[in-house]
Amino acid sequence: MAAAPGKCFLVTGPPGAGKTTLIMRVLETLKTSNPSLKIQGFYTREIREGIERVGFEVVTLDGRTAPLASTIISTSESTRWPTVGKYKVDIASFEAVALPELQIKEDTDLFIIDEVGKMELFSSSFFPAVVKVLESNIPLFASIPIPKFGRDIPAVTRLRNHPGAKIFTLSPE
Repeated sequence: MAAAPGKCFLVTGPPGAGKTTLIMRVLETLKTSNPSLKIQGFYTREIREGIERVGFEVVTLDGRTAPLASTIISTSESTRWPTVGKYKVDIASFEAVALPELQIKEDTDLFIIDEVGKMELFSSSFFPAVVKVLESNIPLFASIPIPKFGRDIPAVTRLRNHPGAKIFTLSPE
């Protein structure tokens, strides 16, 4: 069931448009219709305290989690972490859980990556792993952020311009 090289489906849209929700629904539908499908990857989930979003965690498709970014973690180590807005990004934690999920195995049918965004791209090993997935003949279903103020992240531009990429734009409506 190998796809042609460059089978790349990208979901984009503003924060809150439903990119992760769509990816999770597609994943559930695929698992239900084809339980033997071997799907690898991860998604990101908000961490909330009450109504306030205090961070994000990375969740593998088999349910393992690790912190990705937080407004409330404060350790001597976290003072050196890169920031995106008010969030400090825990690169080591992200890499420990996400990178093994992007290793290409012979029996993998599909990769899911939610998302290829600014926080994830602070990992210098992340985008090379994404490129390896793109260059394999295994389909990729990923979410990417919408360009902010007309500026796109170079790695995201590379994905967006990939010859096999099909882009689906969601709006909050």
